[in-house]
Amino acid sequence: MRASLVSSIVAAFAGIQLAIATPIPNDTLAGAGANALAIRYVPPSVDWNAVDWNAINWNAIKWSSVFSIQQEYKPQATAVQVAAEAVPNPYLTLSTESFDTYSNPEPSPAPNPSPNPEPYQPSTPSRSPLWGLTYSPYNDDGSCPDVGTVASQLQKVASVTSNIRLYSTDCSQLSSVMQAISDNKLALAIHAGIWLSDGGARMESDLEAFISAAKMYDSSLIKGVSVGNEDISKGMSESTLIGYINQVRARLQAEGMGHIPVYTTEQDAKFTKGMADASDLVQINVYSIFDNTFSSVDSSVKSVIQRADAVKTNIAGGKQVRIGESGWSSSGNTGPCPLSLANELEFAQRFKCAATTAGYDYFYFEAKDALWKQNADASEKSFGIFNSGYTAKFDFGLLNTC
Repeated sequence: MRASLVSSIVAAFAGIQLAIATPIPNDTLAGAGANALAIRYVPPSVDWNAVDWNAINWNAIKWSSVFSIQQEYKPQATAVQVAAEAVPNPYLTLSTESFDTYSNPEPSPAPNPSPNPEPYQPSTPSRSPLWGLTYSPYNDDGSCPDVGTVASQLQKVASVTSNIRLYSTDCSQLSSVMQAISDNKLALAIHAGIWLSDGGARMESDLEAFISAAKMYDSSLIKGVSVGNEDISKGMSESTLIGYINQVRARLQAEGMGHIPVYTTEQDAKFTKGMADASDLVQINVYSIFDNTFSSVDSSVKSVIQRADAVKTNIAGGKQVRIGESGWSSSGNTGPCPLSLANELEFAQRFKCAATTAGYDYFYFEAKDALWKQNADASEKSFGIFNSGYTAKFDFGLLNTC
């Protein structure tokens, strides 16, 4: 082992002139008291083959003072500088600040364990009925769920999809999701979100929480991050949005997370070429449930795909286009489109098949009914494929046939 080799070299100096046939020049040795020795440089003229290793009193060396394992190499005035070809390890620093007599030394304490868990090893996924699903973890009263609740929900979500989309990091949702996936070995990829609609301070808070969670767990779980959701539709300027996208990307690169795609999500009609240029992919929310006319669920699905095609042709500039949201509510009223559980199922079936045929990845909206949106109308609360208690609203096996 390298440490054994280096310790032998260091120990040899404890015998100084006794063990070394070719004396080391005085300017190499720095006396620091009767029991101290600082070795600043080992000249190439030293004949190591002439060392009488048996003459060394190994028990007289305080080993706990010899080795100092550091996270990065930091040259010290009292360090043995070993040639790289002899010990090619930039993370090992040898300290000889004290050679006090010491018998049967205790080993140096091990460094604190890394907060990162073992590398993520997902279970083998079954065939997923849906490519992706949007996930908001909030309790029905709008409060934040605990990690156990999130884990229970995601175990059910994982039976339907292998990709989930988040919108924010509030309620510690990103860290809770990452912990739940890691602890339970769920075959779920995370497409995270940073919320912009509440201003710059909220964006900064979400970004810090994102960085913290990605460092705490396995950042490879995160397959992308959307900076905002429909913020142009909410009145934000394009230049402000692009500034946020660039800010997030620069921060991720600085943190060693430049592998994570950065983009924004907007309604298809509001997505611009400038936004596409600033994004690593083009993610659009496309709904036909709000159309002013209705002829059939099949026509409504075709309308979604046609609108995605238009963005791909006219806006994306060759970048991937992904549908960030599309779905159908099981109750309420959005206009002429009839909202019912039967039509929700039919839309989900037809949309899944049409998007797959057209080559679009997508996030179906949404995992559970959003009763936490307490002031919203019934239609906004009823897009879930699960009810608020995470009971399936229809047979997901019906989504496997096209």
